[in-house]
Amino acid sequence: REGPVFTNVLLADEINRTPPKTQSALLEAMEERQVSSDGVTRALPEPFLVAATQNPIEHEGTYTLPEAQLDRFLLKLIIRVPERDAEVDVLRRHADGFTPRDLERIDRAVTPEEIREAQDSVDRVAATDEMLAYIVDLARATREAASVEVGASPRAATALLSASKAWAWLGGYPAITPDHVQAMLTPVWRHRIQLRPDAEIEGVSVDAVLASVLRQTPVPR
Repeated sequence: REGPVFTNVLLADEINRTPPKTQSALLEAMEERQVSSDGVTRALPEPFLVAATQNPIEHEGTYTLPEAQLDRFLLKLIIRVPERDAEVDVLRRHADGFTPRDLERIDRAVTPEEIREAQDSVDRVAATDEMLAYIVDLARATREAASVEVGASPRAATALLSASKAWAWLGGYPAITPDHVQAMLTPVWRHRIQLRPDAEIEGVSVDAVLASVLRQTPVPR
């Protein structure tokens, strides 16, 4: 019987509370776009997107996500406390009767066909040899940074290329520019970089290291 993973958009809430066996199964779904059970392999629907959350404060009863699984997530976004006006707006909606459990209020914003068309359009965004070399230079710079234990891998470089092409397409650009790469570098790489233990003790952050890499790496003209 097909379970909840057979969907177009899968939301894993507080994914680090999921046992390792389940995370291993999710890794297959994210990488192979399939589910294997009792010797039978079933393909997942297309498109298949996974979004997940982690609680940055409460870690009791959690499991560390394997590096291979983290690497399958394209972006890591930091959701901060909203501004005052936005927080007042949230309370106003609840005061007016809104409940997040009322799923009947959710409207479909896009169809699977439209997502596939967008993906095809992103694939057609160009990348010059200079831009490819720029991404490689950034990745190599993370590996040479003094505070970094594990830098950006070749897979991380391809992820940055994909995200940069998508950002360029959203802005109406036919090819990526240094601005697109710089805008996407931190959200694409912040969960792929491992700091040295002494750097973590000193309070060094991955975001700060990536900002330093951006400043020090020559930009193509």
